Amino acid sequence: MTSETTPAQPAATSPRLLVALDIDGTVLHEDGSLSLSVADEVRRVVALGHVVTLATGRSWESTRPVLEDLELTPQYVVCANGALIMKRDESKPDAYERFFMETFDPTEVLGLIQPHLSEGSYMVEYPDGFRKYTVGMEDWNLENAVEVPFEELVTSPVTRVVVVSPSHDEEEFLRIVDRIGLSQVSYAIGWTAWLDIAPKGVNKATALERVRQWLGFERSQMVAVGDGRNDVDMLGWAADGGRGVAMGQAPEEVLAVASEVTGTVTDDGLSQLLRSISG
Repeated sequence: MTSETTPAQPAATSPRLLVALDIDGTVLHEDGSLSLSVADEVRRVVALGHVVTLATGRSWESTRPVLEDLELTPQYVVCANGALIMKRDESKPDAYERFFMETFDPTEVLGLIQPHLSEGSYMVEYPDGFRKYTVGMEDWNLENAVEVPFEELVTSPVTRVVVVSPSHDEEEFLRIVDRIGLSQVSYAIGWTAWLDIAPKGVNKATALERVRQWLGFERSQMVAVGDGRNDVDMLGWAADGGRGVAMGQAPEEVLAVASEVTGTVTDDGLSQLLRSISG
């Protein structure tokens, strides 16, 4: 299911670059901290007239604080790996509205996964941002969320499903997911045993293509930076005419699609990349 809409007032002109940043492992260090050099470089690039936004697998509730820390106010923000696009609206309580959403019925995919990952923890996110989760998701931002038994996760279409299985290491988790065969959805696997599921054909690249068109940018004006498997589509898309930049610590499949590689997040690789952007 797709909530199709178009901007009421498309931008007549655009700054020279549209820069889309992944959050975890790109903007933020592994401990969740934001370095001063990254924050300073983001503000410098914005001051030059470029548009900087975030493209993340996070929910809006977890994305908003990062925007605030960076002092960013872009017109559009990509969340939930592309299934949700937020639009700036000063009349709203947090200055953004849920502008574009893509949903799917997770009943079948949850039924496929649960027998293989019976000890895993699960979360589903609904179009209005409300989430339901099973026991074990306590490390996540649980604002606007409620714990339920597995059987009560699904009551209506969702924008995303998250599965976490700490009892498996990364390689074992990869093998399990490959064995399940999730052909009816889009999915990405995180650094740990973490599976993020979106509607089929939906990813950060599909959402950013919409944003690019709404704002009037050319493909050559795109810069995207990321480090995870959920960034593969985004970096490959940006590299086709623009700049798709992988962080130095990215796994091989991410490095393979990028047109450039910057330093690791530990070395503030994002700052290094942003310094290459001039006025």
